[in-house]
Amino acid sequence: MAVDYSPALRRIPADCAGMRLDAALARLFPEHSRNRLQVWLKEGQISVDGLAAGAKRKVLGGEAVRLLAEASAAVGEHQAEAIALNVIYEDAQLLVVDKPAGLVVHPGSGNRSGTMMNALLHHAPALAEMQRAGIVHRLDKDTSGLLVVAKTLVAQTDLVRQLQARTVKRHYLALAHGELTSAGTVDAPIGRHPVQRTKMAIAKRGGSGRDARTHYAPRERFHAATLIECRLETGRTHQIRVHMASIGYPLVGDPVYGKRKSADPVLDAFPRQALHAWRLALIHPVTGAEMAWESALPEDFSSLLEVCRHG
Repeated sequence: MAVDYSPALRRIPADCAGMRLDAALARLFPEHSRNRLQVWLKEGQISVDGLAAGAKRKVLGGEAVRLLAEASAAVGEHQAEAIALNVIYEDAQLLVVDKPAGLVVHPGSGNRSGTMMNALLHHAPALAEMQRAGIVHRLDKDTSGLLVVAKTLVAQTDLVRQLQARTVKRHYLALAHGELTSAGTVDAPIGRHPVQRTKMAIAKRGGSGRDARTHYAPRERFHAATLIECRLETGRTHQIRVHMASIGYPLVGDPVYGKRKSADPVLDAFPRQALHAWRLALIHPVTGAEMAWESALPEDFSSLLEVCRHG
């Protein structure tokens, strides 16, 4: 029997039994937002066992789910653009990119061009046949660091499953306001802010938020800030930014969740969230080899730390 590696066709795992369909879909298709999946459900673009279904339907586990909106989520009208990419690894199945701060990963409202997707389509034209040009996870525009991109359907399906199984290891360096003295874990669901819909927020357990877990540890302490290492178990939108702000250590330069003004003008002047995806580790989707990459801090972040050390 032929194996269908298409990421648009998946089965709901048994441990999702009893969940609402939209919640189960969010686990099945982490490369798409829950809001987008709900829209596709309303449009009849998602079938369950061959039939259209509603978001509130309870699942039993084992249902075959097909994303009929695959074409809508694919590259479509997006154009290849000759934008420089810092590719630190590439083979026939995947590539790893060191993204600079300021580069949007995926086109959206107000960012139809000049994105990493446009750059990827120029670097590897065959990615035009891939859903989202092979992008399986993202970084915020002003977060720098490592991203993996799938070049084949086999790799894309496997990497999405690794993200679901949490075997992709993502480590970040962040500069946070305050003097953090010990390591810990933030285990708190994240969902859309109830009023400001462009923001994320800590959500009530059992509500509409999604489970989120961030491990953190101090690496270097300064007078008014701490360089911390964060390791993600989950990859929710703005996860580190929301979690660290929730425990009183917002990231320096964060325009959404950070401090508007602190006692340190140097920290206040930093123009973006001080967050860098410095280490990425995963299992190669074809060879099964364990692979890992590291990225040096970008110049602006590194310079900020030097000022903190001598300030």
